[in-house]
Amino acid sequence: MPSPTSPSSTPARSPRRRPPASGTPSRSRHTSLPPRGTTSRPRTAPRGRPGRLRCRRRPARPGPRLLEAPPPPTTGRASRPPPPTTGTTGEGSAARTRRPPPRRRRRGRAVSAPLRERDALRRAAHEHAPARRSRRGPLLAVGIGIAVLLLVLRLASPALGSQLLPDTLQDFVTLTISVIVESVPFVLLGIVLSIIVQVWLPQAFFTSWLPRQPLLRRAVISFLGMFLPVCECGNVPLARGLVLKGFTVSESMTFLLAAPILNPITIITTHQAFGWSDGILVARLAGGFLIANLIGWLYSRHPDPESLLTRSFAAECALPQEHGHSSASKLRESVELFRREMSTMMPALFIGAAVAGGIQTAVPRSVLVTLGSNPVWSVLAMMVLAFVISLCSNVDAFFVLPFASTFMPGGIAAFLVFGPIIDVKMLALLRTTYRPRTLAQLTLVVALTSAAIGLVVNYFA
Repeated sequence: MPSPTSPSSTPARSPRRRPPASGTPSRSRHTSLPPRGTTSRPRTAPRGRPGRLRCRRRPARPGPRLLEAPPPPTTGRASRPPPPTTGTTGEGSAARTRRPPPRRRRRGRAVSAPLRERDALRRAAHEHAPARRSRRGPLLAVGIGIAVLLLVLRLASPALGSQLLPDTLQDFVTLTISVIVESVPFVLLGIVLSIIVQVWLPQAFFTSWLPRQPLLRRAVISFLGMFLPVCECGNVPLARGLVLKGFTVSESMTFLLAAPILNPITIITTHQAFGWSDGILVARLAGGFLIANLIGWLYSRHPDPESLLTRSFAAECALPQEHGHSSASKLRESVELFRREMSTMMPALFIGAAVAGGIQTAVPRSVLVTLGSNPVWSVLAMMVLAFVISLCSNVDAFFVLPFASTFMPGGIAAFLVFGPIIDVKMLALLRTTYRPRTLAQLTLVVALTSAAIGLVVNYFA
């Protein structure tokens, strides 16, 4: 009787990669049972190591799962430049294949792009701060020199007659100097308040008692002008200080637009000029609150608020706010901030005053007065007049009072709402903080809302 282990008596076996459908291997009916103490299957010809016994009790895995070990990395290197030489294998090549591909590294860098941009802004602020100071110093000196020259010419023109300056140029000098003289005290007051907010007040002075809900928070910020009574000229440096102190861009815009109207000085002067007649005072206060919160809500939904700011101011905001604890260090920092804000605001103020004086000289007021009887044109004409005149919100009510007999009340209300927010001088000051595209959007929204308020007063008041 042939031995069960002889090759001749071994029955034909099915291929290894074709397990039975039931999932458990079945014995062949032509195979005799092995004696006790031996394996459950007869010994076959070795396929791997010589003399290794294979057990078939566990179900075999499907065919594709048998090849668990990956092929040697000889073909994967063919797609990499430069083409590899044949027969080069070893630790060095294996280590090179384990490195992440360049495409994957690019994705990693794209994720950290905001951090790299913030670091670049900080480096730019540190590297270019002396250069900016060296450029702003001569510019401020030139602006002050031009203002002094205009003042001297204006004072000398009555004694020398019209031969020194023509009438048109005298009007230009007079209007330009009037805007500068009217605005400089409020700009200085705004810079001083900004320094107090940035240096002398603690970090959580404003944020600790403000509500957390965004809409309610911006509504409360709208009334900060009641405690900081500064006109629109001084609100620009003050709003910059609030941003550096922790306010968001939308919150600083809400304060910037509401404070010129919602402050006690403006309310008192408007009441003294118009009282409660024709709803002008109510329209001014409600319109200022509505426009400020509308702008704040719109820009709070902006995906990248830092893109609304100029590059220099965004770099300044990216710097860590490290203040000294001693009075001497705070005093030195206050002097430095005062010099820096003066060099930023004063050139813009001089340029805006000159542009406003030139427009007032070129555009006669008689053209605007003839449009006062029409409900629509009166609103548009008074908005143009407010844009050109560039008066501070503390005194504009007395300026527009003589026009009340010629223009409809809606035009007066549009003048008092649009003028403190957007004018030639204000745009020049806002350009130090916001980009031109931001200013264009801001002007469009404020103009449309102010016109709507004026039309409502004309037709329904």
